[in-house]
Parts: sequence; structure tokens; C-alpha cells
Amino acid sequence: MTMGGDTPVAGYATRRGTEEYARTFGARCGAGHYSEFLHLHFKLSSLGLGTFPGAARDEVDESYAAIVERALREGINVIDTAAHYRYGRSLRAVGEGLRRAFAAGVTREQVFVVSKGGFLAFEDGPPEDFEAWFDSTIVGRGLGDRRDLCGVHLLSPEYLAWQLERSLALLGLATLDAFLVDQPEVHLPAIGKAELNHKLERLFVVLEQAVAAGKIRCYGISTFNAFRVETDHPLFQSLPSLLGLAEKAARTAAGDSQARHHFRVIEVPFNQMMTEAFTRFSHATGQGNIASTLQAAHQLRVYVLASHTLGKGQLAQRCAEGVHAALPQFRNHAQRAMQFNRSTPGIGTSLVGVSTLAHLEDLLAVARTPPMPKEAYLRLYRRAQ
Repeated sequence: MTMGGDTPVAGYATRRGTEEYARTFGARCGAGHYSEFLHLHFKLSSLGLGTFPGAARDEVDESYAAIVERALREGINVIDTAAHYRYGRSLRAVGEGLRRAFAAGVTREQVFVVSKGGFLAFEDGPPEDFEAWFDSTIVGRGLGDRRDLCGVHLLSPEYLAWQLERSLALLGLATLDAFLVDQPEVHLPAIGKAELNHKLERLFVVLEQAVAAGKIRCYGISTFNAFRVETDHPLFQSLPSLLGLAEKAARTAAGDSQARHHFRVIEVPFNQMMTEAFTRFSHATGQGNIASTLQAAHQLRVYVLASHTLGKGQLAQRCAEGVHAALPQFRNHAQRAMQFNRSTPGIGTSLVGVSTLAHLEDLLAVARTPPMPKEAYLRLYRRAQ
């Protein structure tokens, strides 16, 4: 690992580093707090930091930097961010928090950092004249055109590559552990699945090239609707189909018909109000069954990050009756919501947007307890029926 000045910190999460992290910084965490990242056996925390919420202000930046440092020193080693979060300010704040944690003894090899691209970043805030901004900032710089635009989402290989470079620069890292295409399904109503798949394959080629260049270790997609809706819904995306696109992209990028893809991570909303990734069976995995998103990911060796753990704050105010009854030992509904999510079979890390140190205390309190036993978790669904 290298540090100092503008030199990016080298390295990436490793088995040895994360196992050492779990033994040291994670010593106070409950048994079962660390998930294994696929067949690589990384130890990744069952709760991770999300960095979406909060105003684009200096005091929020400082709060995030302090949260990242504290969390990394207390057993939370998964950080999730994106190029557009808080107009790029979340990237800078996470970068500062990482620098502080590294100075305090955490190493780069102990931390799993995820960023995302796809939504327009608006680094100076929303432009007054979007058309003029798009022409000068995107078209004028060769980063894309309107054929790849849907609202404020741009499926351009050039823009995705730019957002990856931007993420690395603002985080101060030489390599990201994962980079995700953020909510590509928003294009489906306008262009259909065939055209979206064509665009995604082009993006995956760029990401395979980034793996080869050492800029990322793996990639995937982050979704809101695509893995939760029924198979006949216009926004549905099949995980096996996406892996097929990645396989084609890997062969194109490497010029090798035997090349293997590096699609390893998906992010999907999951909470007490949005259980579809666990309960809806929609993916034909080729292994003799129709699987839920979580089952399919397990069978196909894809790591699952759960977003929306607190349901945009709603579940911090009220939780399902059965969850409350099953988890009376937790101090508040936010803690119960985190415990519910992290205990779900198939979820590797449940992300929680934490923008204040007070909220971080809730996350750390849950991390210091074991997840629910599987049978106790499954009883929640039988009770609901």
C-alpha cells in the first residue's frame, strides 16, 4: 500500500487482509458478522456503509469522513458510494475517511470499496440549462450523446469510463474492489431489452478492460426494479442473461474465446417492505430450477449487496409486527431493520445509509450481535402467511 500527497493508495481487498481485519478491528463484532465473498473467501462485514443521503454541504462531508473512519476501525469494512452521490461530494468524503482510517492502521487490503456509474453527476449542482450543459459537458468532451440518454441516466461507455476514473481520483485509490452500472433498467421502457442488452455488453467490455488494467477487481449492476419484478414485467432483467453478456464482453475485451468474465456483484433493494429478492422466483439458472434473485446469485457465484435497508427512513420509525416481536432485545426499529436484513440467507452485505455519528451507533450495536439463526428468520415468513 502506498500513501502520501496525490499518489493513489495501491492495493485492493484480499483474503489475508480481510481475515486479519476480522480478527483485529472486527474482534468486538458478533459471531457470523462476516460474510465470505464468493470462492475467494474474503471476510466482508454483514453491514456496510451507504453514502447516498445528506445535503451537499461541508458539514455533511465532514460527518461522512468521520463515519467512514470510525466504522472502519469498528469492524465495518464494506463502503458503497457512487459518482453522482451528493454531486460527487460523497466520493471526496469517503476518500478523506479512508485516508484517516489508513493513517490509523487499517490497510487497503482490509477494505472492500464499491462505486457506481450511470447517473449524471452534475458536479456543480443541477444545471439551469440542461441542454446547454449536456452539449458542453458531455457531447463536447466526447463522453456520449443523446442516443444513450434517458432522463438523467447515460449508458455511454465513454461516460462510464470517465465516472470510474473520477471515482478512483476522488477516493484516492488505484483500484476499486467493484464498480457497478447503476440502474440500467431505467432505459428499458424507451429502448427495449434487445437494445439495452447491446448497450450493456458494450459497457461490460469497458469494465473487463478496466479489470485487465488493474483499475477494478470486478463489476456488476445495481438495480431498483429489475430483480424484484415479475418475469413478464417490462423492467425485469435476468441474472443468467446478464452473465451471458458479461461472458461475451470478456471474450471481446481479451480477444480470447476462452476468457472468463468478472461480473461478480449485484446490488438490489431489500427490506421488510421489499422482500421480492428472497420470495419471488424468477431466474432460470440452468441448474434445474427457477430461483429467487438471492438463490440465483448464490448458484451463479455472484455476491449480493442489499440496499434500502431502512426503506428511506420509514423502517427506522416502524417495523413489521413480527419483526418487532422476534427482536425485542434491540433498542429501536432501525436496529431491528438492520438485523432483519443482514440475517437474510443469500445477502452478503446489507448497506445502510449513515450520515450522522449517532446513526452509526445503531449500526455498530447490531454488528456486535450475531445475525438471527436461519430457522428463526424463516419463521418470520411463516408467521406472515
